[in-house]
Amino acid sequence: MKIKISDHPTFNKEWDRKETEEKTKKMLKKIGRLQNKMYAQNKFSILLVLQGTDASGKDGITKGLVKYCNPLGIKIFSFKKPTENEYAHDFLWRVHQVVPRKGEFQVFIRSHYEDILVPTVEKFIPSDVIEKRYEVINDFERLLETNGTKVLKFFLNVSREAQKERLIERIELKEKHWKHKDGDWDTREKFDEYLEVYERIINTCNVIPWHIVPADKNWQKLYVVAEAVLKTLEDLDLKWPDLVSERFNTQNKPE
Repeated sequence: MKIKISDHPTFNKEWDRKETEEKTKKMLKKIGRLQNKMYAQNKFSILLVLQGTDASGKDGITKGLVKYCNPLGIKIFSFKKPTENEYAHDFLWRVHQVVPRKGEFQVFIRSHYEDILVPTVEKFIPSDVIEKRYEVINDFERLLETNGTKVLKFFLNVSREAQKERLIERIELKEKHWKHKDGDWDTREKFDEYLEVYERIINTCNVIPWHIVPADKNWQKLYVVAEAVLKTLEDLDLKWPDLVSERFNTQNKPE
């Protein structure tokens, strides 16, 4: 069945904020403990893909999610416009270089999906070239999973109204000036076009399914993402590694 973004809420009215935030805090602490164990075991890894329109809250999700994690095992990469060198290679070349090694929890703020999304809307790459990228991405994500990397993909579903409020905050609030880009307002004019492409991506690059996250309120989107991450960590066969020492063992302890 085809997934329609419009069928998914950008805000859930039935959720109680205090109760949800309490549940989220407990989940984040569990995520921190399990992520530390995953880093120590050095067997599995997680790649978290965050996609969404401008001001959908990708940075905020990342900051909240790793609050209790071991920073040594956390990597965060934000994809920008490809450089000249990156353009000279295949579109996944720059992506494959920054996927997580074993033990790592890697967050992509934007990702390889930008190489379908932006050129489709802005029309600077031929459509037949873009078309081939859908299945290439499916194969790429299959490859990552066969190597022990769990891929989690989230589309942050923000409304036009909430996006506008956040873009205005970037103009009005000094502490958010650094986030402002004039081009975000130009992109906003193509909001519906970008959603159409996102919908195609969600329905076509679905070997690993997407989570569509209500993103109008920070406390709701953090809850949804944390819940999915925690379940993934709990489903892994995480174990503390055995002692590696030529001098000591569990029976022969230092005095």
